[in-house]
Amino acid sequence: MTVESARETISRAFWLGPFGDFLALEDGASPRTVEAYGRDLARFADYSLTKGAHAPQEVGSTTLRSYVYHLKDLGLAPSSIRRNISALRTYYKFLINEGHVVRDPSERLETPRRGRELPDVLSVDEVTKLIETPSLDEPLAFRDRAMLELAYGAGLRVGEWITISVRDLMLDESLVRVFGKGAKERLVPIGRKALGAVAIYLRELRPKLEKGSGEGILFLNARGEPMTRMGAWKILRKHVEASGITKHVTPHTLRHSFATHLLEGGADLRAVQEMLGHADISTTQIYTHVDREYLRSVHKQFHPRERLSDVDRP
Repeated sequence: MTVESARETISRAFWLGPFGDFLALEDGASPRTVEAYGRDLARFADYSLTKGAHAPQEVGSTTLRSYVYHLKDLGLAPSSIRRNISALRTYYKFLINEGHVVRDPSERLETPRRGRELPDVLSVDEVTKLIETPSLDEPLAFRDRAMLELAYGAGLRVGEWITISVRDLMLDESLVRVFGKGAKERLVPIGRKALGAVAIYLRELRPKLEKGSGEGILFLNARGEPMTRMGAWKILRKHVEASGITKHVTPHTLRHSFATHLLEGGADLRAVQEMLGHADISTTQIYTHVDREYLRSVHKQFHPRERLSDVDRP
């Protein structure tokens, strides 16, 4: 039997041709989807044969689960695996509707989670440009500068930076007490730039804003009330636009930039995890995104085979 005839036999046994016609003519799928699903199901049919299943009605849920693990072993991206599972589900619905099978083994297949979409990261120069944007001619410039310095300097979530109280500042120790998710407390170091900006704000502006309704919160709005999440967003957006930065910048962008810049500078991942307030280091690994050039430079600097001189090399 030739390869072509073997392919045709498998296609007939698994109803791949009629399924492709169903997708194109009845389901209204795009040519691209028809082609992708066809490829995915041809792979599935080949795998089923290796497990002793010569037709779709002979495939059970155990084989389908092992097939998904097989896709992972092949190194397929989660998005590709999700598409394969979607193809299988559509395929078995078609087979049931056509009366070719009586049960759907794909019902309990688990779909891989979608990866987190990370925000843009600002370069160090862009962060500097943003922080220096508030003009001293503006009445609230000291507050805005301090807020941006602290948000980036401590890698804070927006909900954290707007709820910091004055008593959470430990300026003599260069620390800030932060209450993160689940009211979990952590101490985060802050550098001299952030310390200086916060000290100026506390001395020059906050006493003028405080009208008795500040509740001890560090950052107050023009009415002397605690800053809201929306208020913080508006302030950030205003200065991003004024700085000319074209990237999509959110409060989380500053947090992501903080972590990325620390790692690029050689910080230990566990130290970054502690500063970000992540319970699980895997969250930090997903959340931070280390520049590839930095990784290559670390490998070249520290790998023993890279440290060998040309003379030592075989």
